[in-house]
Amino acid sequence: MKQTQLIKEIPLAHTKEGVIKISHIQHPYGEDSPAVVSIGVSLNGEDIDWKAHIPYENVNDVILALNHAKNLFDKEN
Repeated sequence: MKQTQLIKEIPLAHTKEGVIKISHIQHPYGEDSPAVVSIGVSLNGEDIDWKAHIPYENVNDVILALNHAKNLFDKEN
């Protein structure tokens, strides 16, 4: 059975009510599926408009890529 645990809720920049929700989901696709990190974005603070499920095996690479993107953005601004 799918089990979701909210890890952190972050205010979404440039919105009044938007949030980014980071969650741990156990068995997201059925009993035999491995756990994932879910990143959900809500523009109104309630309904999820965008969602990504990231296998834990990919988390470090995603963090590196996000840091790289942030460094590029910081250099441009």
